Amino acid sequence: MFRSRISRRPIRPRSLPMIQSRPTEQHGHHMALNVDVVIPTAICERIARATGGLVAPTIPYGNRSQPRSGGGPAFPGTINLSAHTFSLVELYRQKVRRIVVLNGHYENIWPSIEGIELALETIGRDKDLTILRMDHWEFARPETIDRIFPNGYPGIELEHASVIETSIMLALRPDLVDLSRALHDGPAQFRPYDRFPKPPAEVPPSGVLSMTEGSTAEKGEWLLADCVSRVVEIVNEEFR
Repeated sequence: MFRSRISRRPIRPRSLPMIQSRPTEQHGHHMALNVDVVIPTAICERIARATGGLVAPTIPYGNRSQPRSGGGPAFPGTINLSAHTFSLVELYRQKVRRIVVLNGHYENIWPSIEGIELALETIGRDKDLTILRMDHWEFARPETIDRIFPNGYPGIELEHASVIETSIMLALRPDLVDLSRALHDGPAQFRPYDRFPKPPAEVPPSGVLSMTEGSTAEKGEWLLADCVSRVVEIVNEEFR
């Protein structure tokens, strides 16, 4: 039985667990390997408090980090799962019928969709089961993005270990951020294709794909507020 960090009650039929999916992955010289652990877990806990949901154990690893969105597997500390393995996590057998999957790792997008589709093909689409799949960065309001990036938003792909994640970590766990160690060797200028097996030379040595300059805890709180408030609205609309 899964137990929530919020209520400490076992999951009951038709409960609403919040599942975090993320990897253990390098996030530059200035942050720890658990950025994609801290951020989605904290968001799930805030949403669960507001909706009466339960927080299921976080999936400890994510799908393969890629050079153009996460720096790639060449960096020490990045631990990968295959898409197949990632997609096999299940909760239906535990009598859970309302599920929110909150993704915190860019490369998990399609494996998480594959896992949901495999489950529906096995269980059946006419069952009393509803799954909401979402990526936390999608809920930043345009006006918030404009405030954070007055000179232009580089895009979520290049925001790996950059201003968005660094600011949220400064808001949640400043003890795990040391901006004095940031190398400021970005932003990356990637070609529009992937190269295997050798990663492209455009990956910055720091593993930070854009820039960390301008990161603040205040900006992190703006982003957290956007995400939590919007997901709470969605959960209440879909499940209540």
